[in-house]
This record gives sequence, structure tokens and C-alpha cells, in this order.
Amino acid sequence: MSSSFDVPESNSEDAAAELAAEREAHAGTRARLKLFERTLLHFVPRDLISFLGKGSLLDVELGDQVEKTMSVVFTDIRDFTTLSESMTPQQTFNMINSYLSVMNPVISIHHGIIDKYMGDAIMALFPTSADDALSAALSMLARLDEYNKGRSRADYPPIRIGIGVNTGLLMLGVIGGGNRMEGTVISHAVNLASRLETLTKTYGVPLLISEHTLYSLSNAQQFSVRYLGRSKVAEKTHAESIFEVFDHDAPHVKELKIKSLRSFDEALAYYHTREVTKALPILEDIVRKNPGDNPAKVYLQRCSDYIKTGVYVGTEELADEITWLGEYEIGSDEIDRQHKELLRLIRRLHEAVKIKNNRSAISSTMDLLEKHIQEHFDCEEELMGKYYYPFSSDHIAQHNSYKKYFLKLKGEIEAGVESSSYIGFRINLSLAEWLLNHSARDDRHLVRFLNECGAFETR
Repeated sequence: MSSSFDVPESNSEDAAAELAAEREAHAGTRARLKLFERTLLHFVPRDLISFLGKGSLLDVELGDQVEKTMSVVFTDIRDFTTLSESMTPQQTFNMINSYLSVMNPVISIHHGIIDKYMGDAIMALFPTSADDALSAALSMLARLDEYNKGRSRADYPPIRIGIGVNTGLLMLGVIGGGNRMEGTVISHAVNLASRLETLTKTYGVPLLISEHTLYSLSNAQQFSVRYLGRSKVAEKTHAESIFEVFDHDAPHVKELKIKSLRSFDEALAYYHTREVTKALPILEDIVRKNPGDNPAKVYLQRCSDYIKTGVYVGTEELADEITWLGEYEIGSDEIDRQHKELLRLIRRLHEAVKIKNNRSAISSTMDLLEKHIQEHFDCEEELMGKYYYPFSSDHIAQHNSYKKYFLKLKGEIEAGVESSSYIGFRINLSLAEWLLNHSARDDRHLVRFLNECGAFETR
């Protein structure tokens, strides 16, 4: 006799087959989802998802954001329109993809993340260090040389690129609306990197970095760097110093640039203080000895134009007077007071060098300034430690670089002021302008954080 609970054999086999089919369907769905996610990760950097604290792209939501200190690298192909006009659309895309395919590994090797491609342009982020970003930029130029050899063998014209590098705080996050979202990076640091890339065309050089990147390098002396001018990202922003890195120049051009470094600095100091007749012969000598020095040729032309027309083409002039303005306040009475005192001492040093050239006054002012710089940095660093400021390491690195460059300038002054205009310009640029830019960017961010922590009353 059969039990009422017995299941017919045919029904049992059907149920097993259905269960197996369902498992296979689920496995197929999971495989397709994984493939879909892997495909999407070609469009959204995995590191961006990690920075946002998400385990998967599927966890990312509109409005997710995080603040980081990074170096931003912008690069663009020169004369791309001219190149593309000589090719079919298919050839143009083939060229872009071929070029990008050789640049991508260079960025990855130096711990960079490609944030986006913009036609022939690349925007990459370097969360590790400014050293990685600058090394990557130089490696990209070296790799391009190799790539162009292949293009030459195929009878194609060479590709030239411009690269801009800047370092600073930025916001990574997800923006959009409706059914369209996008991971992006927003900050002044990004805008300045883009601006630097554009300025490579003006100066005829392949690589420019900002003062923020220069001061973020662990050992700037390992690179060949020189000051080129100042630039504003927007009309109401403070002008920021820009520097040429010329390690990739042809060996003879690089060697001559190194030899003329002090002369070039002096010529630019004269030009920016409108002593153009003093700058002109120095630049003429540099260009005569080194015709491949494009920035020197740019400034030589500017000097000639000024003498002929009286029209001064500058890269954002330095203020005639180093003085405290209300717009420099950042929201902390104590830190504002320290900044004001530092600027007063810098102005006193500037006057002692440029106007009086009083050795005793110069020496005593430098000693006092050095003491106040250390006290100011100690104050900020104590607050960072007490309230666990998340960007303290980057901030302190900027302090250490400032002290190093101050001591270098102090050594030059103590060795003897050959040109009061040159030293005065250096004091204004390296001490006053750096302090104002650091205050407007890094110190303002620190004070905002400290106010949120209740470290002192908000104004």
C-alpha cells in the first residue's frame, strides 16, 4: 500500500528539473550582472567608488561625495584640429585611441587614476603624491617620443602635447539628475590644472606646474624647475605662481637653461617690476646662446613690445606694496593676527632690502621673521593635532617647504644683495604671495574645519 505522502516519480523529476533551471537562470543573471558591472567600470574608475566608501558601483548614489588632497594632471594634444582635418573620422578615432592606449599605462604605473577623457584630452588624478604626478607627466613626454618614432616610420606627423599639474583639495562625488548620473571632481585645483595646460601654448613648453605642486614635492631639487610668471583662474581669484619643469628638454637646451637660471630669474624680476630696459639685454643674451629657450623668447618679445608701444603684457603683476587687507581674513582672530604680523615683517624685510639695503636691519628682520614663521606654524600644527584635522600631513608638508625656501632665500640675502630689485621681487613672490595663497586656500579650509569643531568662535 502506498502512503498518501508519496510523490509520483515523474513529478519529483519535474521539480528537480525546474529547480536546476532556476539555479542556472540565477547563475546566468549573476554572471551577466558581474559582466555588466565590469563593463561599467571601464567608464567609472574603480578607485572613485573606493574613495566614496562603496563596495560596488551598484551602491553609489546621487550626492555621494568625499574631500581629498590630490594632484590633478591635464594633458591635451597640440593642434588637434589641424591633425584631424587631414584625416577621415575613422582615422581620427584610430589615432586618438592609439595615443590614449599608450598613455593609459604610464598614468597607472605612477599610481594615477584616469578621471575622464575629453576627446583628445586626459584628466588624471594622483591621490598618492605630487611626486607621482610630476614623474608621470615626464614619463608621458618620454613615452610620446617613442610613440612618435612609430608614427614617423608610418609616415604620420608627430603628436605634441601640453601638460598642466596642480595639487590641492578637491571634491569627488556623484552629480546628475533623473536617470543620468556621473562621477566627477570639482575644485579650484582642477580649474588651475586646466589653466596651466592651456598656458603651455603661451610659453611654448610641454609641462607647467603650480606653486602648490612645487611646494608639495618631497624633493623639488631632483627636478629642473624655474619660475615663469603668475596666472589667475578667474578675475576675482588671487594670482598664483607657475613654474616650468624642463627635464624633458633636449640635453643641450636643458643644460643651457640650468646655466642661465639665475640670469633668467633676474630678467623676469626686472620685467615684472617694469624695469624692462634692464631685462632686455639679459634676455637677448639668453636667447642668443640658447635659441631653444622658448619662454626666454616670449619675454624678450614682451620687452620689445613694451618699449615700442608702452603696453605692458604681464602675467598678473605683484602688488606694489605688501600690506594687509580685510579680504585676507579667514575667520580666526588669532590666525588672522599672526598672518597680519607675518606680512608686516615681510614688508619690513622687503623695504630694508629694496629701499635701504641696510645690512643690520635686514639681518634683525630676517631673524624675527624666521621666529614668527615657526611660531605661526607651531600654532596651526598644534590645533591640527588637537582636533584631528584630516589633511594635516599635506598642510604640514606645505609649512616645511615654505621654511626650506625661506632659509634658501635667507642664505642668498646673507651672501650679499647684488640686485635689490631681484631680491625684493623674490621676497614678494616667495614669502608674501605664497603666504597669501596658502592662507586663502589651505588655512581657510583649516579654520572652517576648526570652527565646525568648536575650536574658537565663528565670526
